[in-house]
Amino acid sequence: MNSRVARSWNWVGLRNLPIAEAHVGITLRRLLRLSMFQVSVGMVLALVIGTLNRVMIVELGVPARLVGLMVALPLLLAPFRAVIGFRSDNHVSVLGWRRVPYLWIGTMLQFGGLAIMPFALLLLSQGTPSTALVGEIGAAFAFLLVGAGMHTTQTVGLALATDIVPARSRPLVVALLCVMLLVGVLVSALVFGALLAHFSEERLIQVVQGAATVTVGLNAVALWKQEPRSTSQITPGKVAPRMRDAWRAMRREPDLRRRLVAVGLGTVAFSLQDVLLEPYGGQVLHLRVGATTALTALLAVGGLCGFAMAARLLLRGMDRYRVAAFGALAGLPAFAAVILSAPLQSAALFAAGTTLVGLGAALFLAGTLSGAMDAARDGSHGLALGTWGAVQSFAAGAAIALGAGLRDFVGSLARTGMFGSGLAPDTAGYDAVYVFEIALLFLTLAALGPLVRFRLPAAATLYPSKQEISRC
Repeated sequence: MNSRVARSWNWVGLRNLPIAEAHVGITLRRLLRLSMFQVSVGMVLALVIGTLNRVMIVELGVPARLVGLMVALPLLLAPFRAVIGFRSDNHVSVLGWRRVPYLWIGTMLQFGGLAIMPFALLLLSQGTPSTALVGEIGAAFAFLLVGAGMHTTQTVGLALATDIVPARSRPLVVALLCVMLLVGVLVSALVFGALLAHFSEERLIQVVQGAATVTVGLNAVALWKQEPRSTSQITPGKVAPRMRDAWRAMRREPDLRRRLVAVGLGTVAFSLQDVLLEPYGGQVLHLRVGATTALTALLAVGGLCGFAMAARLLLRGMDRYRVAAFGALAGLPAFAAVILSAPLQSAALFAAGTTLVGLGAALFLAGTLSGAMDAARDGSHGLALGTWGAVQSFAAGAAIALGAGLRDFVGSLARTGMFGSGLAPDTAGYDAVYVFEIALLFLTLAALGPLVRFRLPAAATLYPSKQEISRC
């Protein structure tokens, strides 16, 4: 009877625990399951930046400056992605896991933030001094929890994908993960828009807390049987390395600073216009609401094409930073087309430029992410990807705020007549942002140039061998 009980528990441990078997290969089905953490992050991004942004300002009457502050709060946690990645590299667990505990912590942070967020927002919208203060504190806490959860989940999920996927397959994995993030944003935005078409406070609570539940389900599916046990993580007396020593070791890597500068410059260059494309179409080209909403779809189509192109180029062996440079090059005519669409009053040119912006941004993102994966040493994938994610996330958030401020500042100067009568006040602010993005793309290309590795033919193809000389 004891042997039967032991065999039963052994079967339970092997079949029904979320521990991957080391000998199981990487299949498309397993990768699709793993990519669900990107879908959950995309869903939360669509909810926080898109749906709740509009609901707080329009339906709940929250001041726009307070909404901007709440949405920007998660950016404060972006630099901690490197710390999260390092901790997941060196986590000691009785079960032999490194990544899964942090994936679950990130999931619970997302769930907790979304669970309390609608009640905090309703208190914030009441307008009375007593409830407004409680609402502000609760909303700030909820947005911080959601931001911490997103940063933790994405950093550790990317590190887990790098751990379990062989180097030759990483380009496909990068493209798949980026596409699934985009799919999560688009599908969630459509679903949230449909559910909140007839707004009510009760419906808002149901939608946000439903998103919290879906987050837990998606991330549970993502981590199930993905990470095998590592006996090195449960070695008695093992001394964990210090963050300071690991950071010093990574700083000795060649071109680290240049890589991070290139990531920051390129991300700012492509992100300055994120909140300006639709207002530009409506205010300058006089497009209807439906037409400007379609711009988001065009941007997504360009992104999907860019990720597919990046996967194809990377699988053919093209250098990672050359792919990123192609993305920056694609952004130059893209922003030029957007600028020229105003004097030509061409919606088609504006749509083409928007699509090309999405393609260039996708190429740049896939190239730099693949470069970060390849540069990571064994055992330090979390620190390398966390550093990349910290720079990319902080640059994207700062660029959104900077782009809106730059448009308003230059537009106000144009309305005073500082630039003369030849420059329309409505377009001056937007054009300044797009010209600034073009300048940043040139700086990005300058930073990427020395990172590109030129692959010369093998020596045997350049010079004849001794046997060939003797035969001649």
